[in-house]
Amino acid sequence: MPTIDLGPARPGPRDLLDGLPRRVSLTLPELRYVAEAAGGAPLPFDLSSEEPTSDDSALAGRLGGAGAHEESTAYADTLARLAPPDETLGRRGLLVAGDVDGGLLGAVGLLATPRFALDLDVVAGGVQARCWHRQAGAAAASLATADGLVFELAWFPTWAWADELGRVAVIPEDLPLAESRVPGFVDLPHELADAGVEAVRSHRSDLLPVLAAQHRGRVTDETGEVLTDLEVGTVLTALAGEPQGRLRAMAADVSGAAATTVGVVAWTLVGDGWRALRPHTVDGLLHVEVRRVIPEDLATDLAPVLAAVTGP
Repeated sequence: MPTIDLGPARPGPRDLLDGLPRRVSLTLPELRYVAEAAGGAPLPFDLSSEEPTSDDSALAGRLGGAGAHEESTAYADTLARLAPPDETLGRRGLLVAGDVDGGLLGAVGLLATPRFALDLDVVAGGVQARCWHRQAGAAAASLATADGLVFELAWFPTWAWADELGRVAVIPEDLPLAESRVPGFVDLPHELADAGVEAVRSHRSDLLPVLAAQHRGRVTDETGEVLTDLEVGTVLTALAGEPQGRLRAMAADVSGAAATTVGVVAWTLVGDGWRALRPHTVDGLLHVEVRRVIPEDLATDLAPVLAAVTGP
């Protein structure tokens, strides 16, 4: 009962629109209206506790806002200027004779009653986005926002989940990319990576040769060849200085009385694109594999994590 289907392609659709994901943009008031129409279905975040005030905006802060008074006030002012949700939904044909579109209700209902939950936090440049993916049986739904005011609600078959996850990791077109000194693959002790990055960020690059010497012979490339101390120093410097974004995904089984976290996937955005950070052990020591990945690889990285909750 796989959550992400990476196998052969599914049979062709019966018509052009059969099986295609549906996506609708909703303002925060519209989203709340739909949730209330769906029997008061809870959303992936607590709107009541994150309502912006004159002093702070918890939701804006979680989404990357500075939390300053000016930004909180602007957020509240913008929210207050939005038209009543029943009017805007009606004009868009999503509310007819008092009835909310059935697709919206079903998607919000799935967000509230899933079997599996996947929360994603993505930062690229100066933009931060939050995405909540929920799945149960043959259906999945997602909710995403970058500003806490406009949300994208989507619903799709479970077999299409892999493609939807790939959209999460797409790098913004206006984010400049260049060459990177981070190799396409390098495996190194977690202790070395942690200490080396901290040394560079603390302006103590003079410590890198010492750290590299302490772990000599344990840093390898994709072929298993050992990197020299100088090469290790270059990698650590690049890992500390190049990142301009990150992606974190946490998977949980929410089918029981309490959610059970089953795994976390982490990527970092360096000069030329994404690198996956994959922890593992070598001779009993914690290592981290840094590997070049593309957005379409996110489903592959998440497959082992989700397999922990989709097994028998």
